Amino acid sequence: MDKYLRILKEYWGYDDFRGIQREIIESIGAGHDTLGLMPTGGGKSLTFQVPALATGGVCIVITPLIALMKDQVDHLRQRGIRAAATTLENAIFGGVKILYVSPERLSSELFQKKLSHMKVSFITVDEAHCISQWGYDFRPSYLKISDIRRIKPDAPILALTATATP
Repeated sequence: MDKYLRILKEYWGYDDFRGIQREIIESIGAGHDTLGLMPTGGGKSLTFQVPALATGGVCIVITPLIALMKDQVDHLRQRGIRAAATTLENAIFGGVKILYVSPERLSSELFQKKLSHMKVSFITVDEAHCISQWGYDFRPSYLKISDIRRIKPDAPILALTATATP
């Protein structure tokens, strides 16, 4: 946990984690598939950003909102963190620590081919409630996210949401 606290302090200036952030980070950091259910504004992004910086390889973040991708990438870059949205070659060669992709991009043949050559630390599914809450009516591509297990069977998955139906 010390390395996570050092990263939190160095990049975000915080002395400690809030709520269940610590438990989520410890779980994904230990290589376990993890579900993070936290309220909006509860700091879900830190639960993948901090362990991504502490591990080798790239953290793949699947998110439905392009504006959110851009916003998070911009904020991470301002902090000196190597982040990108859908820049595949840099991710393959270690030039990116956090790679944001849409669920649609994830299912493309080109992305999957490039993904097979990446060293992936773990995979984060942001807005994971889209899988069960809306399914085919909202983003059918969310239902294909599980196909990533074929390509990266050993990469743990962190699913994050503020809204989860039973």
